[in-house]
Amino acid sequence: MVRVAIIGASGYTGLEAIEILLRHPQAELTYLTALPEECGPAAEVFGQLRGRLDMPIEPLDMNKLAEKAEAVLCCLPHKVSMGFVPKLLAAGLKVVDFSADYRLRDAAVYEKYYVPHTDKENLAHAVYGLPEMNRKQIPSARLIANPGCFPTGALLALLPVLREGLIQPKGIIVNAVTGVSGGGKNPSPVFHFPAMNENLLPYGVGTHRHMPEMEQVASDAAGKPVEILFQPHVGPFDRGILSSVYGEPAKAVTSAQLLELYRSFYQNEPFVQVLSKPPALKHVAKSNYCHLFPTVVKGRLVIFSAIDNLIKGASGQAIQNLNLLYGFEETLGLK
Repeated sequence: MVRVAIIGASGYTGLEAIEILLRHPQAELTYLTALPEECGPAAEVFGQLRGRLDMPIEPLDMNKLAEKAEAVLCCLPHKVSMGFVPKLLAAGLKVVDFSADYRLRDAAVYEKYYVPHTDKENLAHAVYGLPEMNRKQIPSARLIANPGCFPTGALLALLPVLREGLIQPKGIIVNAVTGVSGGGKNPSPVFHFPAMNENLLPYGVGTHRHMPEMEQVASDAAGKPVEILFQPHVGPFDRGILSSVYGEPAKAVTSAQLLELYRSFYQNEPFVQVLSKPPALKHVAKSNYCHLFPTVVKGRLVIFSAIDNLIKGASGQAIQNLNLLYGFEETLGLK
């Protein structure tokens, strides 16, 4: 049994992590923290927890956290997270960090897309927490950089063809649509209901922060530099990310061969399912699954990917990483 604390428990990903941990047979939720103005009984902050969780969400006390927990889910935004992670590691805790602060190995790349990095020392120790790629490295880590939601869907779509050298490393396009929960609990005005109802729009054109993350991990998988054009959109639905990935083949391949490759590549993965038709977001909602469909259209590789941005794209993947960290069955709490 591992004792788990959540920092930033008052947000969407905090709630999803609470929900998973409440049904986890080997994890005990022991401490919940948030900003003072977002604190209170968890069942009052989140009405769906009434009768299920009698625990307060309280301001962070590092000494109390170190006494109550062995592992921490750090559900904080970029810049904020790296102010806490060094202290958590110094206290001997294992950390799964939800922010972007430890995903990019090159601090200069991080600073180009985010803010000045104040914890460069721990960049070298962080393991990128995509289990389907880094399962062997995760158990020995103390700091897991939980992947971004868009990169999770896109990278799972690309891993087989990158590893097998079947896709040209330049000219890859990732076109993805997310639900409004991707904007967080306190979104920008464009994500609010009056703006989003019956609407669909692109954003972050050429500048989205998940693009360098995708390129770094894709390059690792391919063993050579990979260039990706990533274009996100937001649609009028609560949750989920549907990604359409396009690329030029590096060698001749048929749709049937591509489908067989994906089925073979992911045959032992508990949360990746390869379909014989395009996926739908409703079929992965509130689950830790990724649904994939690869095909060839007019000589181009086309791969569709569907995930729940709050589960496989955030809290579910974090618990998957937690399970690996402590040697539990990988699916505990997630099926």
